[in-house]
Amino acid sequence: MKKKIKWIGLLLGFIVLLCLFQYQINNDDSWKSWNLPLSGKIIYIDPGHGGVDGGASSGDLLEKDVALDVSLRIRDYLQEQGALVMMTREGDHDLAAKETKGLSRRKAEDLRKRVEMINNSEADFYLSIHLNAIPSARWSGAQSFFYGQYEENERAAKFIQDELKRNLENTTRKAKRVHGIYLIQNIKKPGALVELGFLSNPEEAEQLGKPKYQDKIAASVYKGVLRYFTEDKDPPE
Repeated sequence: MKKKIKWIGLLLGFIVLLCLFQYQINNDDSWKSWNLPLSGKIIYIDPGHGGVDGGASSGDLLEKDVALDVSLRIRDYLQEQGALVMMTREGDHDLAAKETKGLSRRKAEDLRKRVEMINNSEADFYLSIHLNAIPSARWSGAQSFFYGQYEENERAAKFIQDELKRNLENTTRKAKRVHGIYLIQNIKKPGALVELGFLSNPEEAEQLGKPKYQDKIAASVYKGVLRYFTEDKDPPE
């Protein structure tokens, strides 16, 4: 009987120690998590195009693919700092319904769905990721854009652009106010549109297809978003 009581006591002691140990681990993890700079922030990333809509191109390099690759890298950077990141797409598809026919109709429905997803979320911030292309091959450089509905939009775009200039060292472009772009004009959340570069410029297109350069761009955008959330001072012009 005494042996039985002794074993029961040892077992109860072990359970208490195990609970205390588990609590300590969970408490430490929770403490570290809530001390990350982006803890509690919800960020929506929108990689442009997808599916039948490849966007701009340079040979076999398509806007939809580069936009997604860079967006996934941005997501990883943001998550490492505690943010909850959602994405309008994580694969090669658009958001239009399967039964919707015609490229123009699919593109229109796709854009509406992206706006609805972000507006109906609890997101604190959004990023729309695209690439540029124009008839002339002379233009190059990543650039952030903002719609003037929210003061925060300009602030965010300027922080992002400052990091793009600082880290890529291949552009002097400034954050630019734009009008008439359906997506950013209809989203009711603070955020920015980032054009990662010009696929119509052969040299820049070659860089945009390289994973190392894509990671450099992603890190720059991430640092800009981090500064937007953590810095009190105004962004550089």
